[in-house]
Amino acid sequence: MAIQALRDDSASSLVDVIERVLDKGVIINADICVSVAGVELLGIKIRLAVASFETAAKYGLEFPSGTNLNTAVWDRVKEDHERCPQCGKQVPIHVLLNESCPWCGWASAKAMMSAPVLKRIPHRR
Repeated sequence: MAIQALRDDSASSLVDVIERVLDKGVIINADICVSVAGVELLGIKIRLAVASFETAAKYGLEFPSGTNLNTAVWDRVKEDHERCPQCGKQVPIHVLLNESCPWCGWASAKAMMSAPVLKRIPHRR
């Protein structure tokens, strides 16, 4: 049973790492030179960016030619997002303020005030 718990923890931590990398983005620059007696024989420049399309668009990275940016998905990416205070996931601001977080259910004070009275009162058993 402890082995299964360990596997679940490592899998969830891997998912957390991947999510963070895609959310924040990682850029790797590497310049490799091979020279003999001060004469450069080989030069390699590597530029690698790993990020979600949303993060790449936010930071202004260029997309491959032929990428169709006139889709409903890109319209959602262009919306302003904010982190949920409870779970930390990116959620469109209007959803976070007026409704609730679709990931964890956190609701802002504004959303709670506009909700029906029966929905605002917690049920006790």
